[in-house]
Amino acid sequence: QVQLVESGGGLVQPGGSLRLSCAASGFTFSSYWMHWVRQAPGKGLEWVSVINTGSGDTTYYADSVKGRFTISRDDAKATVYLQMNSLRSDDTAVYYCAKAFSSWSMDYWGQGTQVTVSA
Repeated sequence: QVQLVESGGGLVQPGGSLRLSCAASGFTFSSYWMHWVRQAPGKGLEWVSVINTGSGDTTYYADSVKGRFTISRDDAKATVYLQMNSLRSDDTAVYYCAKAFSSWSMDYWGQGTQVTVSA
């Protein structure tokens, strides 16, 4: 069955960096776009970023993270990453990776990893 396991979250000071990982199994990872989505306390889901298949040379970002976050993938390891730099308090959220069903739709989600940005 499809499994997505996020890791790398934690507590970081404003301006700091974290790299999230999402290890995938149970499907042909290289054939699917992969997304990151987040949910801040008391708020709804916010889409963060997506990466295409193959070389991963096509990526998209929400305006709120553009220029600070970088998505990447390693098909050999069946893992998608989210490098987060210049973190701000409003980046505090549970971060989920999700498998795309057809590029922009998502059908499987991980359990999430907590990112807290605080001094």
